[in-house]
Amino acid sequence: MVFFKGNEEKENLEAVLKDSIEIEEDLMRTYLITAERVHDDDELKERLENFAEGNAKRTKQLIDELNETKET
Repeated sequence: MVFFKGNEEKENLEAVLKDSIEIEEDLMRTYLITAERVHDDDELKERLENFAEGNAKRTKQLIDELNETKET
């Protein structure tokens, strides 16, 4: 269980998590779009897809954290 000193601190944490989610989602889209445009380098395409997958996992973790924060 997480305890916050005040409502403002909790709101700040929620804002940071929401901003982080947006950043991760933007990066994920960028990597996927770029991977789709790569036709002559399978290794680069795969790395970009792996980056996008990593961002998707981090996004899910941030959403879970945000939801947990809202529940407390």
